[in-house]
Amino acid sequence: MNRDDQGTILVAPHHFPDLEREYALAEEFGYTLNAAADGDAFREGLGEAEIVMITPYARLNAADFPLMKKCRAVIRYGIGYDNIDVDAASRAGIPVSIVPGTASEEVASHAFAMGLALARRLPTGDTAIRRFGWNGTIGYDAPVLSQLEVGVVGMGRIGQHVARMYSAVGAQVRGYDPFVTESFVEMSALADLLENSDVVSLHLPLNDETSNLVSGEVLGKMRKGAVVVNVSRGGLIDEVALAAALGSGHIAGAGIDTFAHEPLDPEHPLRSAPNTILTPHIAWRSNRSTGALQEGAVERVRLALTGQPLIDLVN
Repeated sequence: MNRDDQGTILVAPHHFPDLEREYALAEEFGYTLNAAADGDAFREGLGEAEIVMITPYARLNAADFPLMKKCRAVIRYGIGYDNIDVDAASRAGIPVSIVPGTASEEVASHAFAMGLALARRLPTGDTAIRRFGWNGTIGYDAPVLSQLEVGVVGMGRIGQHVARMYSAVGAQVRGYDPFVTESFVEMSALADLLENSDVVSLHLPLNDETSNLVSGEVLGKMRKGAVVVNVSRGGLIDEVALAAALGSGHIAGAGIDTFAHEPLDPEHPLRSAPNTILTPHIAWRSNRSTGALQEGAVERVRLALTGQPLIDLVN
């Protein structure tokens, strides 16, 4: 194969430390690796790409797939694929493969740490000192750990990890999952879980059924003093309504790692909401998980390039 005939592997904008694995794979197969610097460059590269490796920092919309005449597969770094129009991919005959399970422990521990810190009102105490105050009435409403009622919404890999972590420290844990009927924790109806928990921890995909699952109406029905944790997908919570509920004091805290639009707008109301822990979509990160994620994506590209059946297909 001469250079003009080389196929192209397109990598979406990313925050990985390096793309050594991806470059090595491209060299092995005589392909060119096109690492897009931004969304515009990513879109410009779609027409020539035989393999598209997409991160959370780009989108594939319905209008993109007719341009992807050479594409043999889309590989999504990670488990979430709400940034891909899967129906449009199916119409174009392009398989979409995800890479699940590489950061379950990291994400679960992030959610667990956020929930405990918020239940103990740590951000509020920290803010008081930084603003040259002292304790005021901070912490009087914090639940005792052995009486802390935790609702885990979504009992997949990560949700199960979270439930075990809370159970291990003596909290009272219940779960909700429409696909799970029996579990090591008590399973509950969704409305009951949302309305009667001190900590609500969300571990769900984003789709038509779960979009704005925690709406303004739901927030109003939640237990006064409850905290909400979302390390799953932006869009599960009405963020403006959440900021208002935090400001009024009805909701005592929120830990958010994923937002409806990223990066977070400078004027977003959550930035100034009290008792919050906001992190920039990093719950999944560690040296271990990053390597496993890239290895998993490269493995799936190898399957596609060698004509073997793809795994973890979503269409």
